[in-house]
Amino acid sequence: MALRYTPYIWYQERTLMSLDMPNDTDLELLAQCALADMARVRPVLDKIADKWTIMILSVLCPKPARFNAIKRRLDGITHKALADALKRLERNGLVTRTVLPTAPIGVEYAITPLGHSLRAPFEALCAWALTHGDAIREANAAQDRTKGSVPE
Repeated sequence: MALRYTPYIWYQERTLMSLDMPNDTDLELLAQCALADMARVRPVLDKIADKWTIMILSVLCPKPARFNAIKRRLDGITHKALADALKRLERNGLVTRTVLPTAPIGVEYAITPLGHSLRAPFEALCAWALTHGDAIREANAAQDRTKGSVPE
């Protein structure tokens, strides 16, 4: 299968090779490409951009883990939310589920090559969140002061 060299990839490579800000033409081209591919992109993003997927795959990336080990690493996830997310990730080909021949029977989850291919984008997203989290909190606080609204 041949990979499509999209304008988005061209834009990424161009901005990585230079430190200049994108001009309006570049941004317009990028926006047009995103909108043109939205019918194909949106269903995929719906499968990977939920509340727990990034965190679950981050736990499984270094090595396979059992259900309770994953749950312990993810503060705040319920048993049902983790079970549902793991089923969804397995269905989407991002993790595998292996029944272990132990007594009692154990189940181990591992990331697939497809799931592992999300590592770099997820690491970039997590780095962005760490870098810009304070700015977002400050913007929320400023908005709350201006509007007199209650924080989420």
